[in-house]
Amino acid sequence: MRAEIESVVAEIENSLELLRQRMDWETAPHRLEEFNARVEDPDLWNDPARAQSLMRERQALVDAIETHDSIKAELEDNVGLIELGEAEGDAEVVAEAEAALKTLAKRAAAKELEALLNGEADANDTFLEINAGAGGTESCDWAAMVARMYVRWAESHGYTVELQSESAGEEAGIKSAAYKISGRNAYGWLKSESGVHRLVRISPFDSSARRHTSFCSVWVYPVVDDAIEIEVNPADIRIDTYRSSGAGGQHVNKTDSAVRITHHPTGIVVTSSEKSQHQNRDIAMKALKSRLYQMELDRRNAAIAEAHEAKGEAGWGNQIRSYVLHPYQMVKDLRTGVETSDTKGVLDGDLDEFMAATLAMNVSGKSRAEAQAEGG
Repeated sequence: MRAEIESVVAEIENSLELLRQRMDWETAPHRLEEFNARVEDPDLWNDPARAQSLMRERQALVDAIETHDSIKAELEDNVGLIELGEAEGDAEVVAEAEAALKTLAKRAAAKELEALLNGEADANDTFLEINAGAGGTESCDWAAMVARMYVRWAESHGYTVELQSESAGEEAGIKSAAYKISGRNAYGWLKSESGVHRLVRISPFDSSARRHTSFCSVWVYPVVDDAIEIEVNPADIRIDTYRSSGAGGQHVNKTDSAVRITHHPTGIVVTSSEKSQHQNRDIAMKALKSRLYQMELDRRNAAIAEAHEAKGEAGWGNQIRSYVLHPYQMVKDLRTGVETSDTKGVLDGDLDEFMAATLAMNVSGKSRAEAQAEGG
């Protein structure tokens, strides 16, 4: 076996070892038996919140075991194929198995990072807000592009995406939009995307074809589940209803069904305009509680707090990532140093490399550039 492939096999084995450590491999089968016994208890659903929490814990353990076992089996199968191909002089079989191992190494590394998503709210669903920065039509169009990028990313990972509210731009794009993205670890993956995103391109709205710089801000915070209690004093909030000013079609509201809740002590404002007034009120209240919970998480986690404070105004000096479409093609994350020339792929939702690098940096405390410098 070539030295390069031996190194790939070692990487996969290291990832498997970390997965075993994260789930406490020695006790995992026993814990799964306990979960299964508790699930069969007919009295379990007398307490729905407790039952749902138990089911989530059980499913997380099942997923972790299945992920480990499938990676291990695929590793053994492909190593066996390489050995067989080398023994029989079949270069095609060897090449196919080596390519499969390289793909498996990427999957194993991604699962290794996912195993590190063990923050208090990482497993939760998430709210995602996008707001256009200064710059009128240019920034509104950029905000719409960013919204599409995250919807594409979420859908490609099997997450459910619900539009909570949207404010259309005067000529194009959106002034703001809010989504709920549902699925395991949605918040854990997306939390690193909070910040200002900067676009440089030849403006399609400029008749002189000049280069423009646009900004939009992204804000991510976890959906608070039933296991987390957040109290909101009714005296601290103002609830307004209004008629939504959507882009048209299905988003037009015929009555004053949209809801805006303002939390006076913090200045937080949340809206929902895509459902009935009763549903919008419930959605907005959940969003407010989630924002308040995020503030509490920020106080506990200095790194997250710094990231959100750095977001600031959507403009110069606060950006976390630059998307350059002219005079060259490049997307670069300014925190980790990760960059790619595949701008189309990124804008179509290929964000995993950026998210994984930020997650790894948050765990190790080092950016890619710093890690490479130490390695060199």
